[in-house]
Amino acid sequence: MPNTFDSWIGRSESHSDILRPEPARFMQATLGQKPSLGIGDPLPPLWHWLYFLDAKPLDQLGRDGHPKKGGFLPPVALPRRMWAGGRFTFHTPLLLGARVKKRSTIKAITEKSGRSGELCFVTVMHEVLAEDGTLALTEEHDIVYREDPKPNAPKPAQPVAPADTEVSEIVTPSEVMLFRYSALTFNGHRIHYDVDYARTVEGYSGLVFHGPLTATLLADLASRSVGRPLKTFAFRGLSPITGMAPFQLQSRASEDGLDLWARRHDGANAMRARATF
Repeated sequence: MPNTFDSWIGRSESHSDILRPEPARFMQATLGQKPSLGIGDPLPPLWHWLYFLDAKPLDQLGRDGHPKKGGFLPPVALPRRMWAGGRFTFHTPLLLGARVKKRSTIKAITEKSGRSGELCFVTVMHEVLAEDGTLALTEEHDIVYREDPKPNAPKPAQPVAPADTEVSEIVTPSEVMLFRYSALTFNGHRIHYDVDYARTVEGYSGLVFHGPLTATLLADLASRSVGRPLKTFAFRGLSPITGMAPFQLQSRASEDGLDLWARRHDGANAMRARATF
């Protein structure tokens, strides 16, 4: 399939922000932690998603609550958007109170045809820099656009989570947790708070637990388990977590770090991740 969006590759935009402590403390409260972070404390891994937020007017949003495509991101016609995965390198800590800049560049766009229909993958490179220009964090962000679910289409086989876990923690989702994370990241995607839309339009069985939040919880488990800052972290979504049933964050040691995953209540592997230190 020819790539119709070559002109978007290399497109770039930049945003500046101050790493205020308040969003980080609100995130702590959302995760059931005592709000304690303050000026000078290092920002926990993947919490940079609480910053560099952008708000489009309501008339510039699509049906799903995301900004309409065709600005920075290419005008992909496929209606469903998912956060497929990401890869991170942590160069130096991001400290609360610091002035920072994020530079985003479209790195790749790939259109494919699969068993579930047409797909379009967009990879965006994000670089977070300190005020003096020092590179603090590199992120490759994978987005996938998909067709609407077809009526009576067979459900895809669910990947089974590994059985040889060494560490396991339970997460109990709630509607309030999903609402708070959507608010903290200014994520308007309706699959996280509009259950009728999630079911009848996008074909999920209930509200969808945020993929980035699952990745954040896995990164936190990794850093707590080893007691050292992350050097790299990578994750890939495999199967959505829907509804409010508890799920498990699990890990095992690997040759050079940790393998991690999120086990759904039915045993399916929702997300896999890998961390090095």
